[in-house]
Amino acid sequence: MVADTISSEAWHAHLDTLFERQRQHQYEVARTTARERKAKLRALYDALLRNRTAIQEAMWADLRKPALEVDITEISTTTGEIRYALRHLSRWMSPHRVGIRLSLIGSSAWVHYEPKGVCLILAPWNYPFNLSLIPLVSAVAAGNCVILKPSEHAPHSAHLIKAIVEECFPPQEAAVVEGDVEVAQALLKLPFDHIFFTGSPAVGKIVMAAAAEHLSSLTLELGGKSPAIVDETADLERAASRIAGLKAMNAGQICISPDYVLVHESIQEALIERLEHYFKQYYGATPEARQQSPDYPRLIHDRHFAFVTGLLNNAVGLGATVRFGGHAIAQERYLEPTILTHVPEGAAIWEAEIFGPLLPIRPYRTLTEAIDYINARPKPLALYIFSRKRERWQQVLHETRSGGVCINECGLQFFNPNLPFGGQNHSGMGRYHGQWGFQEFSHARAVTRQSNLWTSTRLLAPPYRTAFMRRIVDWVIRWL
Repeated sequence: MVADTISSEAWHAHLDTLFERQRQHQYEVARTTARERKAKLRALYDALLRNRTAIQEAMWADLRKPALEVDITEISTTTGEIRYALRHLSRWMSPHRVGIRLSLIGSSAWVHYEPKGVCLILAPWNYPFNLSLIPLVSAVAAGNCVILKPSEHAPHSAHLIKAIVEECFPPQEAAVVEGDVEVAQALLKLPFDHIFFTGSPAVGKIVMAAAAEHLSSLTLELGGKSPAIVDETADLERAASRIAGLKAMNAGQICISPDYVLVHESIQEALIERLEHYFKQYYGATPEARQQSPDYPRLIHDRHFAFVTGLLNNAVGLGATVRFGGHAIAQERYLEPTILTHVPEGAAIWEAEIFGPLLPIRPYRTLTEAIDYINARPKPLALYIFSRKRERWQQVLHETRSGGVCINECGLQFFNPNLPFGGQNHSGMGRYHGQWGFQEFSHARAVTRQSNLWTSTRLLAPPYRTAFMRRIVDWVIRWL
C-alpha cells in the first residue's frame, strides 16, 4: 500500500508537489549562513533530547532494542554528530584557498563549497534514527533541501522521525515521507541532485540505476561480509569480548558486524570457548535466560527471520557443527547468538551477508592464507584484525581492501566523526560523518580570479609561430 487514505495518483502528485516546493526553495536555503544552519541543527539536537524516552519506546516496539543500547547507538551518535558539526561548520563553509602554478601568476584560486540542491535520503530499518538523521545533519550543514524516507519495516521509529523533523524544519526545507517500496520507487523517479542510500547491495544497484536516469550524484552505504582475523598472538579476552559484543548487538543486524571469523588453527578452540563465555555473560548462562534477556533484540520481520534461519539450516544440513546457540522461536523472531564450525564451502552462509547473529568460524594456517580468502571476495565494509604484532596488522592493511579497518577492537571506526565512513564497490561508494559528510552533500566549486595587473597568460596569446613563443612554451613544459 502506498498510503491508507489516499490513492496512488494523489500520493504521486503529493510527492511531485513536495519536490517542486523544495526545488523552488533550494537557493534560499543555499544562501543561509553558518549561524542560520547551526540554529537548525541545534533545534534538531534539542528535539532529540526531548524525545529521548519516545525514541527508546519506538525502538523497543520495532526491534525490542534495550533503552541503553538505543542511547549508545542511536541517540548519542546523532547528538555527537550534531555537536561536531556545530563546532566546525563555520570553517567547513569558508572558502579554501589553494596555490597556483608560477605560469598562472597574477591569478588567485580557491574552492567554494556549495550545496548540491535537493537531496533524497533513503534510510534503513536496523538503526533508523542514527542512519536517517546523521545523513540529514550532513545535508542540512551543507545547505541542502532534503526529502527523507525512513524504512517502513520500523514503523514506530518512522512515525517519530517524521514528527521530529516536522517539529524542526518547514517542509520546503526538510520533509519525511513514509511508505513502502512503491513510495521509494516514486521518489527515485524524481530528478534529485543527490541521493543517499543505506541498505543492501541488491537494492543499491536499483538505486544506482535510478540515479543514472537523471545523472544524480550518489552515496551508497552498503554492507557485505566483514571479516575478523584473530592471529595466534591476539589477546583472546579482548578479541572474544569485542567480536561477541558487536556480533550480538541488535541481533547481528548491523552492516559493520563481524560476518565471519578467520582464526589461526592453533587457537580456534580457545577462541570458541571465550566467545561462548562472553555470549553467556552478556545475555544469560542458559538458552532460557538468553531468550528472556531484556538486552537482546529480535529480528526485524518474519521474512528476515526466515532468511537468517535458512542460512543456519542450510549450513547444518550440509554438515556444519553448531558449537553454541542455534535456538530459534519463530513467533518471537528470536534467534540466539550462534557459533558454527566446519561449515562446508558450498554453504550459502559464505556467500550472503548474514545480517543476523550467526558467526561461522574458519581456521587458517598462515596469515597469507587468510588474506587470500578475503581478497577472493567482494570488498567488505569493515575488517577487524586482532594481533599483538604490528607487522601483522600492517600486512593486513597493505594487502587487503575494505571500507574501514579496526585493530584490536570492533566497530570504533563508525563512532569517530574525524574518520570517513563508507565502503567501496560492493560495500558502497562515497563517505560521510563529520567534514566528510558535509563534503559529500556539497559541490566543491573551483573558483579562479584574475587580477587587473599584468599576467603571465598574456605571453601565451597568438601568433604561435615565433621563436619566442616556442621558447616560452618549452620552458613552461619543462619547468612550470
